[in-house]
Amino acid sequence: MSVLGDLSVEVFLKEYWHKKPVLIRNAYPNFQNPVDKEELAGLSVEPDVESRIVIERGSEQWELKHGPFGDNDFAELPKNKWTLLVQAVDHWVPEVKELLKDFDFIPRWRLDDIMISYATTGGSVGPHSDYYDVFLIQGAGQRRWQIDRVCDETDEILPNTPVKILKEFTAQEEWVLNPGDMLYLPPGVAHNGVALDDECMTLSVGFRAPSDADIACEFGAMLTELLPDHHRYGDPEREVPEHAGMIDEKSVQIVKGIMQRHIDDPTLMARWLGRYMTEPKYADHGELGAEIAWSEIAEMLQDSHPERHPASRFATYQSYLFVDSKEYLLDTDTKTLANYIADSHQDLQSEQLLTLAQTPKAQQLLADMFSTGALVFVDDDWQDGDYD
Repeated sequence: MSVLGDLSVEVFLKEYWHKKPVLIRNAYPNFQNPVDKEELAGLSVEPDVESRIVIERGSEQWELKHGPFGDNDFAELPKNKWTLLVQAVDHWVPEVKELLKDFDFIPRWRLDDIMISYATTGGSVGPHSDYYDVFLIQGAGQRRWQIDRVCDETDEILPNTPVKILKEFTAQEEWVLNPGDMLYLPPGVAHNGVALDDECMTLSVGFRAPSDADIACEFGAMLTELLPDHHRYGDPEREVPEHAGMIDEKSVQIVKGIMQRHIDDPTLMARWLGRYMTEPKYADHGELGAEIAWSEIAEMLQDSHPERHPASRFATYQSYLFVDSKEYLLDTDTKTLANYIADSHQDLQSEQLLTLAQTPKAQQLLADMFSTGALVFVDDDWQDGDYD
């Protein structure tokens, strides 16, 4: 059963994705919340987990605290109107990671993470808008969602607050969500969610949306890495300028041509996109990897089940595989294996990996995946909440 209810994927993508909100009642019938509030609080005390608490002290008085938290932090909280938010719970809880399969109608490399929040009665992070698409799944309790206009850079934010809260917000529509209900919001839609009880938990499936500035900056950084130093500006058709300080139009066109040549190279652009969009959410992921020989991996595949690491990101483009911002150039020996590894629609199977890794090049690629930690075995530490 699709989480989109009666909507087909094609209709959703054509009429709603990145365009307008839609509420899907009972998207998850008989939904079993994968994390309870105590487990979420337990994650928030871990030093490697990103978490925060938002407290509303008054209509224009907000407090923001960053984790990791301790028992004293929770003991000092008010009775109501506070929210605990924990990022990337899919990195730590396999049952949360499984939910990602329900959203594979959007490429996995577009996904950011699944954030989970718990709020007491009246708890909220205030009226705001996001730069990205988000699916809001009600996990437990009830939350009232209100939406307003589509915001832009002209919308004012409350001054002197640690969280970005819209100065003006007038609800145009509102719904009360029950467990299993899901609300989709495209970028920019002003929204406000308020917990209606002390059991309220919401799972937020968010997507990556780099800014134009990020794209220009990071693409330029890759060009700096790839282009040889001897490629230089040149003006062999130089004419006498009207005055010594003048930048003439021909010079502008020469620079434009240099930039356009690289921008118009689809492979170069795809290589940047693959690297950038598979960059791990947290920079330290994979730093502790150790080299593993293919013979050891082949032996382990006989007895253990392989998995993609929940913090790793995969994508392919033609003859390239991108894993956690690292680029692999593929050939006929490795392309089928790479496509299988990157295909999030299907779980990895030991037998299939062994079948596809018959050549030295394919074996080396697979060995690198396990050595960097992009692939793990099910008994590895990440299932116990320690993915490094």
